Amino acid sequence: MQAIEALLTRRSARALTEPAPDSGALELIFSAAARAPDHGRLRPWRFITVRGAARERFGGLLAEQLRRTHPQIGEESLQRERLKAFRAPLIIVVAAHCDPAVKIPAIEQLLSAGAAAHAMMLAAFALGFNAMWKTGEAAYDATVKQALGLEPGDAIAGFLYLGTEHGERAQSARTEWRDRVRDFPAGDPS
Repeated sequence: MQAIEALLTRRSARALTEPAPDSGALELIFSAAARAPDHGRLRPWRFITVRGAARERFGGLLAEQLRRTHPQIGEESLQRERLKAFRAPLIIVVAAHCDPAVKIPAIEQLLSAGAAAHAMMLAAFALGFNAMWKTGEAAYDATVKQALGLEPGDAIAGFLYLGTEHGERAQSARTEWRDRVRDFPAGDPS
């Protein structure tokens, strides 16, 4: 698949199933992530794979976060939260190790992780897989970050769900960009 074709046709999946990317495909996906823009060559990206039986533990982590932050929540909602871990056969937690001791602002370190996540989604799509990028309250929760082995100053850019798309595919809405672009005036605007 040509790069421009992947850029213009990629869309998030509605439903993902087995197979997930194998070790060879994952190597390419992570290699694509490592090409993300990276001011200061900090390599701030951190990737945590969640697959197989670990998805049950991850679902429990999501449900426990919801129970802790919303004590009135019912069991049905908690079960829906647990099942999010089974949206796809592979989840990759994409995080940024934000180092406050360097001159590169933390936002740029987080943006680099976001660019890495996008590169991973494009690589997965080009390899015949697809993905969904999700966050939610759990992505910003200190206890969840700790349980994933991240440091307090780290930031989760997203949970990437990867697998093989099945069922009805989401329509590729033609995204209009023209109304979001303007020229900076050459002269004094007044």
